[in-house]
Amino acid sequence: MVILFLFIVGISSRFIPHLPNFVPLAAVALFSGAYLNRRYAVIVPLALYIISDLILGLHNVVFFTWGSIILISFLGTALRNRRTAPKILGFTLISSLLFFIITNFGVWAMGWYPRTLSGLVQCYVMAVPFFRISLVSNLVYAGVLFGAYEFLFDRLKDKKLKAALLFN
Repeated sequence: MVILFLFIVGISSRFIPHLPNFVPLAAVALFSGAYLNRRYAVIVPLALYIISDLILGLHNVVFFTWGSIILISFLGTALRNRRTAPKILGFTLISSLLFFIITNFGVWAMGWYPRTLSGLVQCYVMAVPFFRISLVSNLVYAGVLFGAYEFLFDRLKDKKLKAALLFN
């Protein structure tokens, strides 16, 4: 049930009108690492990214974006037994920074900017407005995903339904 929800939200969010980088994919990766069993923790967010990229079009930075999503999913596994609001906030901030650093390094490495130190600095400076948007997006979506899940999970009485939601 959770995986289906993540697929619907993750893929549809890339196709509805939105601010650049205001999508839940990093938050989904962090959430997946924290809640889904290890078998799906990386596969689900990576599949979301790959499927939507195949539809939207591939570019030469996809391996950097996909790689950062894999790392964020692994980062989320550190939250499995310690899901507190401050830790989720901290991990969301770290996820945002990881995505920013890795993907913009990829933009520079693939030649979108001169392959010099000043080109690398220019690449990161030009990406700051997008980072602000993705940071806010990650904070909003992580808050919604983690908050809604915990809210609903705490209110469920049926143990079988809880087990189906948790996938662990």
